[in-house]
Amino acid sequence: MLTNNLDQLRKAAREGYAIPAINTQGGNYDIIRACCKAAQELGSPMILAHYPGTGAYSGHDWFVHTAQWCAGQVDVPVSIHLDHGDSVPLCAQALELGFTSLMIDGSRLPVEENAALTNQVLAMAREQAVPVEAEVGELLRLENGVALENKNIASPEQVRRFLQLCQPDTLAIGIGNAHGYYKGRPDIHLEVLEQVRIFTDLPLVLHGCTGMEEDLVKAAIRLGVAKINFGTEIRWRYLEHYRRAMDELDHQGHSWKVSQYASDALCEDVKRIIRLAGSEGKA
Repeated sequence: MLTNNLDQLRKAAREGYAIPAINTQGGNYDIIRACCKAAQELGSPMILAHYPGTGAYSGHDWFVHTAQWCAGQVDVPVSIHLDHGDSVPLCAQALELGFTSLMIDGSRLPVEENAALTNQVLAMAREQAVPVEAEVGELLRLENGVALENKNIASPEQVRRFLQLCQPDTLAIGIGNAHGYYKGRPDIHLEVLEQVRIFTDLPLVLHGCTGMEEDLVKAAIRLGVAKINFGTEIRWRYLEHYRRAMDELDHQGHSWKVSQYASDALCEDVKRIIRLAGSEGKA
């Protein structure tokens, strides 16, 4: 069932688990199906995430319609989330299309400008009771483990100042995490979350969970992270399953048989993420 995820995220933060947010590669049906199937079978809430760049092929509306349809086939809470929205017009478009959750990412900006941008989106979204995620501390971007951009680990004082200027519904904080595969063990600064937790009870968000040690993810969840994001792992696992089906399955040229095999296999990967999040049975 399609939902607004804020109550679920607040509950997760209180009770010490997180909700998985899976990047669906622009509304790929096989991936969305796997996420909803895994959530239904384990009784978990699920967040279907859409990164703006991945909508270039299919369109943002395709993602919304596909996600809405799949959410309607299950009876666990499923929300559809704009991940790393980078402008007010894009967030306005997402609201018109029916997204039930938004992220506005002003983390590259100074704190004051980031807060001003976030407030613009908050004003629009609250008219439609849609929650807004913000970010402080820009995430590192990786390509084959190599840094493409400088990282910005947020200081607790930056976060405090940001929250004095605006009040998003959830908050992602840069703590050394990154998008892409890590090369070696990432240098994650959980002490930032510990200090932030002293002055806010907002549900926190951890991006860049692919390749992060499970103990680190679980420790972050204990510190108030209520949403864990996976993108890189999911897209590569899906391609691996699809390739295996092409090579080993007697598909006789029926692409749906290959898609079903890949989706069913990916469902098991999503179940592992649900168990890592601790959200099994929390729907």
